[in-house]
Amino acid sequence: MSLYRDRAVSRAIGQAIHRYRMISDGDRIAVALSGGKDSLTLMWALHERLSRIPIHYSLLAIYIDLGFEGDPAHLIEDYCQTMGYPLRLEHTDYGIQGHSEKNRENPCFLCSRLRRKRLFELAHELGCNKLALGHNMDDIIETLFLNMCYSGEISTMVPWQPLFKGKLTVIRPLAFLDEATIKRFADDHGFPNFENPCPTSKTSKRSEIKKMLDSLYRRNKKIKGNIFRSMSHVKLDYLLSAPFRSNNADPEQVTAQTDIPLSNHKKVSHS
Repeated sequence: MSLYRDRAVSRAIGQAIHRYRMISDGDRIAVALSGGKDSLTLMWALHERLSRIPIHYSLLAIYIDLGFEGDPAHLIEDYCQTMGYPLRLEHTDYGIQGHSEKNRENPCFLCSRLRRKRLFELAHELGCNKLALGHNMDDIIETLFLNMCYSGEISTMVPWQPLFKGKLTVIRPLAFLDEATIKRFADDHGFPNFENPCPTSKTSKRSEIKKMLDSLYRRNKKIKGNIFRSMSHVKLDYLLSAPFRSNNADPEQVTAQTDIPLSNHKKVSHS
């Protein structure tokens, strides 16, 4: 079963990498380690692929200590040394800033924004042209619902995203793997379980969305796959468009925007 799961995980990662052309020969890839099963699986898989593919790339793990008491930074440093992963360890107070009295309403937003900004900076400083993040299928679906529910927009993470005029590209090779598969894979390989010291990790808006979606998934096993596939099968003609604001609007255009019968509109003269 473990061998079957290894092949399934490797195949899914390979499919994501090939479909989005995430990795090229000679790339220098920074891998953002969080200490969770996703980023550990990502680092292991990208390292393992080097022994059986015709191209070569270099890997460098980056771990950002957010400043919480009990942060596992030294444990992650020991783990990377044991595994032979080069590591850049960065100590910050981003978690403390995010949970300060001035920022009580949304600590996750500020903390993650500061961490992401520093990851970009470090990747650039270390000469990396790719930044690999351990977001999986569940993360992508949850982000879609987070943005709809709390930002009023339809958007999510994408598997491949060039930034800064192409100087750095963010890649998410775990995009086609769900959380449960990754957890079983990590358990099979005995990956360590580093405790997340963030005090709001279990009470964030993302955790609320996760609970809602889990309830749907339990009712029908096809729902997760259908939601994920729907993000690449968008019918724009059947989504609400922005309100038409021109005073000189063509009546047929107004009809398309408002779905009001054309006969209800007065003829607009064009000068």
